[in-house]
Amino acid sequence: MSRSAARSIAEYLKQLREALAGEDPALIQDALYDSEEYLRAEIAAHPGKSEADVLELIATTYGAPDEVAAAYRDTEAKVKAALQPPAPRIPPAPGVWGKFFGVFLDPRAYLSLFFMLLSLVTGILYFSFAGIGLSMSAGLALLIIGVPFFLAFIAMVRVIAFGEGRLIEAFTGERMPRRPLHPGPPAGWLSRIAAMLSDARTWTTLAYLVLMGPLGLIYSMIAVLGLGLGLSFAAAPVIDALQRLEWIDAQRSVYGEGIPHWLTTPVGDVVMFASGIVILTTLMHLARGVARMHGKLAKALLAKPA
Repeated sequence: MSRSAARSIAEYLKQLREALAGEDPALIQDALYDSEEYLRAEIAAHPGKSEADVLELIATTYGAPDEVAAAYRDTEAKVKAALQPPAPRIPPAPGVWGKFFGVFLDPRAYLSLFFMLLSLVTGILYFSFAGIGLSMSAGLALLIIGVPFFLAFIAMVRVIAFGEGRLIEAFTGERMPRRPLHPGPPAGWLSRIAAMLSDARTWTTLAYLVLMGPLGLIYSMIAVLGLGLGLSFAAAPVIDALQRLEWIDAQRSVYGEGIPHWLTTPVGDVVMFASGIVILTTLMHLARGVARMHGKLAKALLAKPA
């Protein structure tokens, strides 16, 4: 059933949102931003015409909401295909073990592991920024400078949300908004402040920054512990074997004292090395799962719901 032509920007955007129903919220936010930006620029370029006249004028060049939605779906599919990590030159072996160890051929697994390590830095920065901003806002609340400081802090929170979204998409592959929320029609600063403070995404973003403190610590601890155990288990028998062959100088075995004697035998070396490889492989799978989970969490808190 054909719908009537939009007579205002608000009506056009409503029809576009309805045409994109069911799509990724990040895609919808990008499409709404681009469309509103273009339509408002066209209206500004024709000051003597009403919104309805301008929309009718550009209907054939820009397209109806349904046509724009179809174009965005097509573009999104092409971009998604282009951003897919390249297939490994050596495909993983079939079977359970092939899938288990095939994680080392997945570039996304390495990015996910690096994300877990990096989250300690970003988590501390975000948590500190949110904590200092909130505490100073509360401390300055009774002074004249308190309100401007709090509003500047909230504005920075929204800027950080957009930057974090781009970082999340790069590391986890989760589709995040590539455009900020459009400020809407020209309005007074009081109206803009009210819109910013009434936007639920402002407060969910602030919650995300606070949450990144403990999450970053947990992610980094898992990554460091897994890497430490895996690498030490895998390397210990190799180093010990080189010591026994007197290829390297050492005063004592890398295994230390107080461990079962059988671990210093060739069989023990094989067990230790295999254990290290299994730990590292499990860590890679865990990192990939953590990145996917965190991407979903970030989208829920940082992206505007569809």
